[in-house]
Amino acid sequence: MQHIIDRFISYVTIDTESDPNSKTTPSTEKQWNLANKLVEELKTIGLKDVTIDDKAYIMATLPSNVDHEVPTIGFISHFDTSPDFSGANVKPQIVENYDGKDIVLNAEKNIILSPDYFKDLLQYKGQTIITTDGTTLLGADDKAGITEIVSAMEYLVQHPEIKHGKIRIGFTPDEEIGRGAHYFDVEKFGAQWAYTMDGSQIGELEYENFNAAGAKITFKGKSVHPGYAKGKMINSMLIANDFINELPKGETPQQTKGYEGFFHVHHIAGHIEETVLELIIRDHNKKKFEKRKELVEKIAKKINKKFAKKFGEDIVTIEVKDQYYNMKEKVLPVKHIVDIAEKAMRELDIKPIIKPIRGGTDGSQLSYMGLPCPNIFAGGHNFHGKYEYVPAESIQKATNVIVKIVELTAVPGIFDAPEKPKKRK
Repeated sequence: MQHIIDRFISYVTIDTESDPNSKTTPSTEKQWNLANKLVEELKTIGLKDVTIDDKAYIMATLPSNVDHEVPTIGFISHFDTSPDFSGANVKPQIVENYDGKDIVLNAEKNIILSPDYFKDLLQYKGQTIITTDGTTLLGADDKAGITEIVSAMEYLVQHPEIKHGKIRIGFTPDEEIGRGAHYFDVEKFGAQWAYTMDGSQIGELEYENFNAAGAKITFKGKSVHPGYAKGKMINSMLIANDFINELPKGETPQQTKGYEGFFHVHHIAGHIEETVLELIIRDHNKKKFEKRKELVEKIAKKINKKFAKKFGEDIVTIEVKDQYYNMKEKVLPVKHIVDIAEKAMRELDIKPIIKPIRGGTDGSQLSYMGLPCPNIFAGGHNFHGKYEYVPAESIQKATNVIVKIVELTAVPGIFDAPEKPKKRK
């Protein structure tokens, strides 16, 4: 397991933070540092057809070692880290044989990773926990996934007695800013299906995610001297506040769970004459998702009607863009690909946790691009912040899951889609 720990640390100590304000791909030049390292490492461990394009998308092949026909499958992870928290100068700390007590991340700043608050820690007593030093994120999202894929491929190269079909792997930039699949060449990848290694705790297996849209709402106003403002001033910030208050109470991220959708006001900035509000809309159910978007438009129309005479034109303008859709629609017709992953976990004594993703994944976009792509645990917790950690044993077990999936897929007949029941006459 030390080999896997060393590999993971070699990845997370390279800063690959992405930038949502950049127009380039990758969005930051520093992502190339890890991308180029990965290309050389994939060649070193013995993979074939290792390529990297001008946007830093990496692909490679482990050729089949069986004579019978086996579907080509893939494994995908991203190498960028979230801009939500610094990914520069990551200094991982290794806690061996975790005793279930508080972990001091940074004594000087009194930053503590405590099971009193992060209760999931307790399920890893006795294991090796890799944490931050309290000043950066860790980058297990998704460098744990990369570690698992590279380590699994290396193991398969070194153990040719394990029979498998053709395996394709792909590493992408800019997933954290929603662009990870934008330039992914599905045809070039050439797999019938794939798995993203980008989930959280051990056992997670996901093939449902939110339908997602983003809304940019602009409010106009009129500024006059406050001493003479009666009947004349229109404060755009207060109109924005009225808009927010029209959204359903209790349907925010902090008040919802499971399949419950939400509206999330994540940015607002302005002054009297103009305020811009940014909102994200999420729902697993497509009909409810559409109704949420309609509600946003309805609220805007209501406010515009109220100010029509006083302002003379629309005081609220709204731009709504769909971002991604629930992959369930594309995965259910080939549900056997989820069943194989579940079987792999059970054979390794890992309890599958099959649940919807309350977020997005490259697999969602890839599924709609023609590459059905469920999501498997990478092992980390508390992503995008200083409390991020990953048990080394979870990385090892995710690596084992990849190897087992590959092995099961090569068993004749196991990958066949179940026959549809015959209609009764």
